[in-house]
Amino acid sequence: MDKLSFLGLIIGIAAIFGGQLLEGGSIDALLNLSAFIIVFGGSFGAAMMQSHFATFKQAMKIFHWIFVPPKFPIRDSIEQIKQWSDVVRKKGLLGLENRIDDDMTDFLKKGLNMLVDGNNAETIRNTMYIEIDVKDKSLMKAAKVYESMGGYSPTLGIVGAVLGLIHVMGNLSDPNLLGDGIATAFVATIYGVGFANLFFIPVYHKLRAVIASQSQYREMLVEGLSCIAEGQNPFVIEGKLNGYISH
Repeated sequence: MDKLSFLGLIIGIAAIFGGQLLEGGSIDALLNLSAFIIVFGGSFGAAMMQSHFATFKQAMKIFHWIFVPPKFPIRDSIEQIKQWSDVVRKKGLLGLENRIDDDMTDFLKKGLNMLVDGNNAETIRNTMYIEIDVKDKSLMKAAKVYESMGGYSPTLGIVGAVLGLIHVMGNLSDPNLLGDGIATAFVATIYGVGFANLFFIPVYHKLRAVIASQSQYREMLVEGLSCIAEGQNPFVIEGKLNGYISH
């Protein structure tokens, strides 16, 4: 679980509410359902309109990566690749056949099968890097859905403000109704800028970082398998792959 994401979200919200209290206002003044629907619902609707169904669906599917990112066991994988290299040196490529199991990702299975089938390092690299590139582009399209929401949100905040002012202008003769309209106008603007800068855009950048980490992990796997195909020494392979470990 990514505690930093939880902490960042809490601090961001607390900063807004805390600032409101320090200014002598009340938290209730920042809670406005109409403004929320206009900004949040409008941003979602605009993002849905610009996206393909598969892209938007994937964007919703990977949202949990913000708080529970996928694990990339680089150290364990390096040790495993080293063991596979030992097996190949002793038993040949076919010795890896019984090392392929259902718990592996489809990506790793494909790479191992190519290695067992006797493909050379260049073929393995070319094939697997194409898959990495296609997957990265697909995930980045999904992540950009949140970036686009961050772009639409402030504008929709202005729309909410204008709607609130229209409500105010239409009820100038009734002072009792002016408060709600003015509140919606100002709170909608806060929601628009707040959602963009405290939620949508940070979500995009966090997803982009996770996607980059996944890509780097997969590149490491490809390099490891390619080194085995080239017949490199297990310790040389280990030393080379250790460069992928972040210190």
